[in-house]
Amino acid sequence: MTQSILVAGGAGYIGSHVCKALVAAGYTPVVFDNFSTGHRPFVKFGPVVEACVSDVTAVKKAVTEHKIQAVIDLAGSIEVAESVRDPLKYYDNNTAKKIPFLRALTESGVKAFVFSSTAAVYGEPNAIPIPESHSTNPTNPYGWSKLMFERLLHSTAAATGLRFMALRYFNAAGASLDGEIGEAHDPETHLIPRACLASLGHIPPLEIFGDDYPTPDGTAIRDYIHVMDLAQAHVLAVTKLLNGEPSGTYNLGNGIGTSIGDIIAAFARLGFPVPHSFKGRRAGDPSRLVADSSAAREALGWSPRHADVDTIISSAYRWHEKNQPKNKVSA
Repeated sequence: MTQSILVAGGAGYIGSHVCKALVAAGYTPVVFDNFSTGHRPFVKFGPVVEACVSDVTAVKKAVTEHKIQAVIDLAGSIEVAESVRDPLKYYDNNTAKKIPFLRALTESGVKAFVFSSTAAVYGEPNAIPIPESHSTNPTNPYGWSKLMFERLLHSTAAATGLRFMALRYFNAAGASLDGEIGEAHDPETHLIPRACLASLGHIPPLEIFGDDYPTPDGTAIRDYIHVMDLAQAHVLAVTKLLNGEPSGTYNLGNGIGTSIGDIIAAFARLGFPVPHSFKGRRAGDPSRLVADSSAAREALGWSPRHADVDTIISSAYRWHEKNQPKNKVSA
């Protein structure tokens, strides 16, 4: 019998790719999602429980019925700009609702927990690339809501014996290389999918926020990591925890800084020109975020396989070309 892993938010972009990677590794993913933003067609790799993470009864029932051995938590809200406009939504979804979730899991005997965190916990960095030892001072409520839950995990682990891994993502992008699943938020706010949609003519020209950052071309620099590399890190993390490895916090990125201008140039080089214009900076956006992921490479045995930007962009473009405008995405 394969081990069952509860994947909160498993119907979302990253969550569905994690489920796909879990199946390939011999696990049974059990999707736990309220479908407020998740996609039912992406649930194709195992059983599903439709409920909110704050529903203690549903959480405990899922753990018992599916004999859950570990949990991967990808549920929550993810848009930086929205978190500035509506901070209470983010503290509610990413922090407050996770407290009953965590309590239900620990009371049910779950001892292994992988948390989807973010590079936004660092704020404006004073060192590039950013190590896990870097100070944490988020510049937006999204980052604070994730950091607060990291702190909750540390306290809970000390009190209950829960072992956890907090995985601080940099910029997830791309789609599964077989084209089975991809990125489809509504509204879509992430750079690479919006660039794909603009190139395909499904939305108006791409708006680039900020051309006056202290970077070589004036546009913000990010570390783009292929979603399947990100998914593989979750599989390695949950395996380590199930094998008794201790808790840890790890960055997940390629260690390569790519500006928005570089991304637009890569689209053009690949034959997918992106019509675009520039607007002012968005509140809460740091100028540079690049990962030092050496700790994850050493502790998890993780190594990105699809690090080059051309692969990331091409996989995303192919998925959008095949699936848009069938999947409605707001302009």
